[in-house]
Amino acid sequence: MILCISDVLDASALARLRETIAGGVFVDGILSSGWASRLVKNNEQLGAGPALEAAQEQVVSALRANPVFAAAVMPRRFAPPLFGKYEPGMEFGSHMDNPIMGPEHMRADVSVTIFLAEPDTYTGGELVMETSGDEAAYKLPAGSAVVYPTTVMHRVEPVTRGTREVAVTWAQSLFRRADEREILFDLERTARAIFEREGKTEDFDLINKSASNLRRMWVD
Repeated sequence: MILCISDVLDASALARLRETIAGGVFVDGILSSGWASRLVKNNEQLGAGPALEAAQEQVVSALRANPVFAAAVMPRRFAPPLFGKYEPGMEFGSHMDNPIMGPEHMRADVSVTIFLAEPDTYTGGELVMETSGDEAAYKLPAGSAVVYPTTVMHRVEPVTRGTREVAVTWAQSLFRRADEREILFDLERTARAIFEREGKTEDFDLINKSASNLRRMWVD
């Protein structure tokens, strides 16, 4: 399941985050790359320091507080977010995100890209998902996120004008399998729709019971 979520960062949260990021220094993005992806990665990332730590906290807090993200991903924990900048001529070729991250060996189930610049301020820079037999490109409004399984090969198209700015992170879900997460997300949305339309009916109780029991069966 590839999911686009609007307003993960509202206008004020986005402005605060951009102000925080502006207080740091950007370094070569290869410093955070794996041995294979460094061959195709050409960008800059916010370097270590107080600005990075504050920005990471803001992004994780915003994701945890977003009800759509919480229902779709059901995160157990996050890898520290990275903040990327792509100037003209920069890109990130086809690659897979690392399956295991950090000194605690977090399993990465879900990848997240939050767009920090409006799409009309730069040309190129689309995030392209390379799914079986097809491709899909994403370039969302600032503050919006695209959430996708970490098993998907993807790339960032070359930027030819302006600056592409993003925050990226990864989550370990309470539920390992992408198909289980999608089923639970569908059931959650359906249960909420029934409750909002009809209240606590027998239909709501039945679907809520089924969803709850599936969570017990599948939780990792």
